[in-house]
Amino acid sequence: MRYLPRLGAVTLLLVLTLPAQTLDQAEALWKARRFKEANEVFKQLEAKNPKNPDYKVRYGRMMLDHAQPTDAQDLFGEALEIKKDHAGALLGLALVASENFEARAGDLAKKALEIDPKLVEAQELLGRIALEDNDNPKATEEAKKALAMDANSQQGKAILATIDLLADKKETAWDPHTAKGYETIGHFFVMNRRYEEGIQYFRKAIELDPQLYSARSKLGVNLMRLGQNDEAYKQLEICFNNEFQDAATRNSLKLMDTYKNFATFTTATTSLKLDKKEAELLRPYFQSEMERAMATYEKKYKLKLEKPVQVEVYPNHEDFAVRTLGMPGLGALGVTFGYAVAMDSPSGRKPGTFHWASTLWHEMSHVYTLTATGHRVPRWFTEGMAVHEETAISPDWGDRLSPDVISAIKNKKLLPIAELDRGFVHPTAPAQVIVSYFQAGRICDYINEKFGWDTLLAMLHDFGSGEETSAVVRKELKIEPAEFDTRFLAFVEKDTKNAVDHFDEWKKGLKSLVQNEASKDWGAVIKEGTAIRDMYPDYVEEHSVYEALAAAYLAKGDKPAAIAELLRYEKIGGRDPESLKLLAKTLEEAGRNLEAADALNRLNFIYPMDAAAHRSLGGLWLGQGNVKGAVREFAAVVARNPLDPAQAHFDLARAYHADKQDEQAKEELLAALEAAPGFRPAQKLLLELSTTEDKIKQ
Repeated sequence: MRYLPRLGAVTLLLVLTLPAQTLDQAEALWKARRFKEANEVFKQLEAKNPKNPDYKVRYGRMMLDHAQPTDAQDLFGEALEIKKDHAGALLGLALVASENFEARAGDLAKKALEIDPKLVEAQELLGRIALEDNDNPKATEEAKKALAMDANSQQGKAILATIDLLADKKETAWDPHTAKGYETIGHFFVMNRRYEEGIQYFRKAIELDPQLYSARSKLGVNLMRLGQNDEAYKQLEICFNNEFQDAATRNSLKLMDTYKNFATFTTATTSLKLDKKEAELLRPYFQSEMERAMATYEKKYKLKLEKPVQVEVYPNHEDFAVRTLGMPGLGALGVTFGYAVAMDSPSGRKPGTFHWASTLWHEMSHVYTLTATGHRVPRWFTEGMAVHEETAISPDWGDRLSPDVISAIKNKKLLPIAELDRGFVHPTAPAQVIVSYFQAGRICDYINEKFGWDTLLAMLHDFGSGEETSAVVRKELKIEPAEFDTRFLAFVEKDTKNAVDHFDEWKKGLKSLVQNEASKDWGAVIKEGTAIRDMYPDYVEEHSVYEALAAAYLAKGDKPAAIAELLRYEKIGGRDPESLKLLAKTLEEAGRNLEAADALNRLNFIYPMDAAAHRSLGGLWLGQGNVKGAVREFAAVVARNPLDPAQAHFDLARAYHADKQDEQAKEELLAALEAAPGFRPAQKLLLELSTTEDKIKQ
């Protein structure tokens, strides 16, 4: 039922007695959450006083409170055009930026404080930003400054209370006892992936103020993250019906409306949720990798999970993005909420840009590290362990050394280990997130190589006990964090020296190579490509040297040389489906069927939506005696609604027959004949199976 929040008697009387179109009236309506009426008053005020920056700032703050950040930002910008040093406008922009975890939020808040040293909200925001970066000492300092300005600072108290509560103190002297304060505490528990505890603080917030719809929306979103969809929908619907319709609320409701399009498959230890349109195709691949990852991690982390892991796979990337709303980090492919994993489907990304199996293993690692630590592991370490695990399972998985990372190493932009969380939460640029993932992963690689896996496990358990990064480094690695940074940097620089030193030369050579390839000057491509290929061997993205050289060699009729380049591309982690299929084709033509099958099987972990690739792999595996693999591949062809269903069902029947599953084979043969009644190969095999069955009965 749709309703508007009612005004309290005193507030209503105040509104009715105020002169029309005053700031006090607008503020009173805003306070009463009568946003439509407040909006009209603000619009009239602004129209009559277009050069008054204060009206624009207060209008912007009302918009921000009503989850309209874009409109709010515009109003703050207009206020600054009128008065460039307006502290309130700068604070407004800082608040908008902080909602998106933008690094500039802190700079804007500091600038506002320079103009107005008594602006307590700006000081509170600095404390909030520091705590989001996991910098407890700085957060404490900033929060106490806020309390020095205003002894009743809700956010100052909430920040100090959060530090105590995240450290598992049962009570805190800083309990804010306010709805907004509890909403802030809930925010930080969610930030630290302690979702269930965050939910409890959001509940406390709305108990104190049922009309604090920002907290109610966060409650709904996080209930949805944990799979408690009925209550989530109810809470979000209350927000929507009361005109709190921010992106998280609207999109989460829309997303839950699509759940009817999904099928859920359960085992004793797993729950797999797939879109019905691709469930038949994807289920065998995802189920197999889920079980393989869990068996591996159970041994590595010495941990048996207490309940099933749920994996949700979204073919629409925007639907997946809704599941991650409000989380820091850019361009996510997957996200983990305790025992629940959400991720993109391979169909939701451009073919070749997404290694779904690597993402799945990454997210499943989070399930174990979060569970092992009671969700107390710092962001950099759980991400680092997950990145480490991607290439631990297979060297060609995981992301390659990227140009952004090379630039960061070359320009000394890697963060100290004690500050690495900042690179994930408040990146100075989108590239810093990519660099931070790389750095965290390489730190775990380095510790594993120099100190051993047991040291990584010991660090994990220390984090679970609430210890901070610097203390854990001193305890387990027996060195100061600054010394670790020095040693690690030397390790990384040595490991990447070739690519870093030759990067500029490589870029120049690649530009020339691309031009020569476009003009089909194959001799120049070969000359340029062989000269620069090994300068930066990790580069397997668009216009990779390997693919250009393979094209040149094929154009010149040198298939062995082309195969050699494509094999290099495959082993280093190349993912383009057409290039991998070309490799398989040329290998098969050369009689190297085992390698051809391996290339096509690698494609299954990248883009399993290609029916032709499945059919080719099924044929290769059937010829090699891998009948169960052939069954899976031919079943994938059937699941893709093939153009030639008779042939697809017949191929699957052959595989079932080879696997001694003749009843299933007969079903597929009947399906083939239903599609094409005169299909002779199916008639012949069905006759053979029926004759054999009759002989057995006799």
